[in-house]
Amino acid sequence: MTSQQQFWKWFKEHDNELFDFERDRERIFDQLATELQKVHPNLTFEFGPKGVKREFVISAGGIKKAFPAVSALAHAAPLFDRWQVTAFRPRRMAANVVEFRGKRVDPKNVQFSLLDNGKVAGVYLFIPGFHEQDTALRQIGYLLLDETLGEYDVEARLGLIKMLPPETDTDMRRYPLSDLPAQFDRLVARLEGHTGKPS
Repeated sequence: MTSQQQFWKWFKEHDNELFDFERDRERIFDQLATELQKVHPNLTFEFGPKGVKREFVISAGGIKKAFPAVSALAHAAPLFDRWQVTAFRPRRMAANVVEFRGKRVDPKNVQFSLLDNGKVAGVYLFIPGFHEQDTALRQIGYLLLDETLGEYDVEARLGLIKMLPPETDTDMRRYPLSDLPAQFDRLVARLEGHTGKPS
């Protein structure tokens, strides 16, 4: 039995506990993390809200070398009645204020410029109050990109990522962060000649 098959066997055996993890979150999350790390040490997870079905997201934690392990585990998943298995953290509307280490950023105040070198997309992200030494705001910038574009596209399809204060003069047109997914998809489709994305 492969490590992927062993994981899904464990998942099936603990289906009810996982579906209702809120009853004993810490214990169940610890067990799940242990089982995932048997497949690959960098794998992480997220759960969607509880409903008729619940989403189980397998993530590489932003570590590109773990991407094949995410894909392999997701492809090995059996069909579940109550679960939707998703490879990589998906895009979400970056609508809420992001807080990290005492810093707060409202996505509505963040702008971007998309870069095109003819081979790969890049982005300038303009974050109020940002400076090079501010690791908290830098981390918030990456969290916003992950939410806006999804884990796979940020790691695999985005080249240069540069964060700047809004007063920086770049002679490039800027747009609100909410416009990034549509502009990014159009550019990537042109650069790659297709719009396909592995699941």
